[in-house]
Amino acid sequence: MITLTNKNWLLAINNLKKKDKILKKIISQYKYEKITSKKNAFYTLAKSITGQQISVKAANAIWSKLEKKIKKINPNNLLKIKRNEIKKCGFSKQKINYILNLANFFIKNKQIEKKWEKMNDEEIIEDLIKIKGIGKWTAEMFLIFYLLRPNIFPISDLGLHKAISINYKIKYPLNELEIEKFKKKWNPWSTVAIWYLWRSLDPIPVKY
Repeated sequence: MITLTNKNWLLAINNLKKKDKILKKIISQYKYEKITSKKNAFYTLAKSITGQQISVKAANAIWSKLEKKIKKINPNNLLKIKRNEIKKCGFSKQKINYILNLANFFIKNKQIEKKWEKMNDEEIIEDLIKIKGIGKWTAEMFLIFYLLRPNIFPISDLGLHKAISINYKIKYPLNELEIEKFKKKWNPWSTVAIWYLWRSLDPIPVKY
């Protein structure tokens, strides 16, 4: 499977700069930055669940409180603490259920990351959405931030809609035809294009 190695990141930005003048300008503002994987599948999925339907700032604040409480976030440590302690960090009842369910899943499936690394993007999405609390958006964040897959286009991501609207002067939210146009334009490096657009919105890079 193709991933965003340093070499491929360079190929991607050169390709995107030729295709897209606006993206070229954004890329030039963040020359020495790129997406990185924490190489921790549970961490990425749990943090993605935390970020569902809330702003990056709010998600980071909640996650930071959880990290202070647990120190090292992993399935075993998460299952050791009481639900009420997780709630105090800012998690909703539903999201507490989701991350505890995820922790139990990882304890029962020790070698799951190796399986996912060999699968294609659609197969991984299908596999992940079987886990309660993980929808398509969360699965796409996993493909982007853990597996570094190069051509992920999270159509429902509101941050992406907002970034395109601001940078390309298009009415928010975008319609399907407009989204499809960008998807074709950035192929096969949509992940990289989208990461730079997210970066244009936030003083702190998005990380999962």
